[in-house]
Amino acid sequence: MFKKIRDLNRRRDLDVISSLISPGERVLDLGCGDGTFLKQLQDAGAVVQGVELDAELIGRCISNGVPVIQSDLNGKLDFTDDGSFDWVLLSQTIQEMRHPDRLLSRMVQIGHKAAVSVINFGHWSCRMQVFFQGRMPRNSQMPYHWYDTPNIHFSTIKDFRELCRDLEIEILQETPLPARFPRLTDAMPNLFAIGAVFVLKKK
Repeated sequence: MFKKIRDLNRRRDLDVISSLISPGERVLDLGCGDGTFLKQLQDAGAVVQGVELDAELIGRCISNGVPVIQSDLNGKLDFTDDGSFDWVLLSQTIQEMRHPDRLLSRMVQIGHKAAVSVINFGHWSCRMQVFFQGRMPRNSQMPYHWYDTPNIHFSTIKDFRELCRDLEIEILQETPLPARFPRLTDAMPNLFAIGAVFVLKKK
């Protein structure tokens, strides 16, 4: 497996995801941005493919030597066959999708496994901001104002688990991401984790 990648703006979810992937595995990254993460996986031996909608970011992917397809993740993702990839990745993006349930179902069809990192809107700091300030939360994970945020679905770790259960998607691994209090994060991730990385497969 790859060494952990630690230099992408302290993205601990990408650190976890990189540790899951072995050289030679086929990786599809949905919403790959400028391809920086995929480039590092590619350099370490993975066979990578990016999917991105933004034309400027696609140009950066090409400059990075990362193969990329222009596609809207809200669409059917019919550019590839079922079982075409070992891993399908989705990092801190599911809350921006119009139909997260449809996307998850498609991911576990395309890939033998899926790695999904989610932001936990149930984190204690979010709860305190709503309770004491009466305002929508803002923090390092969610820096936007309520009126300019791309996030349209606010969920917790518990919500995500329940969605997987309803979709008959098996959770093979769950890694909570601590901000502080790692022991409490492990014991009560829905309250203390800022997010989590889930490894999924179709039942």
